[in-house]
Amino acid sequence: MRRAAALFAAALLASATAPALAEPPPAPDRPLTDPAQEARARALFGDIRCVVCQHESIADSPAGIAADLRGLVREQIAAGKTDAQIKDDLIRRYGDYVLFQPPVRIGTWLLWFGPFALAAGAGVVLVLRARRSETAEAAPLTPEEERALAALTGDDEKA
Repeated sequence: MRRAAALFAAALLASATAPALAEPPPAPDRPLTDPAQEARARALFGDIRCVVCQHESIADSPAGIAADLRGLVREQIAAGKTDAQIKDDLIRRYGDYVLFQPPVRIGTWLLWFGPFALAAGAGVVLVLRARRSETAEAAPLTPEEERALAALTGDDEKA
């Protein structure tokens, strides 16, 4: 009984301290003062993947790192960098996966062309199997096999 009470107390304590261990909410975004630059930044936010969430853009992600990336992009836009320079800097820091559309180069061929190669390979396998099954004919049953089949199906002709 004491063990159950101790486990209950430990679970209660863990649930009470869990919010304190969670990541603090990110600081609110500070939009750029120039509307054109802010529009550029928001367009870039949609192209950049959150490195924590991995299925959301940094525009949609509530993670702290996404807020940091939004701030970094805004800083670089304010500094006069082009979109390509900003993306290259992010790739240098986080790798090709940080972009929803990674650049086409030898290292990313598998990402770009792997699904098509896999589908083509599956198509070739299906075509070859279909051709092989059309050309293969079943051998006729031997008299012993015919008698065994007739016995199993109850088609014995006893005359």
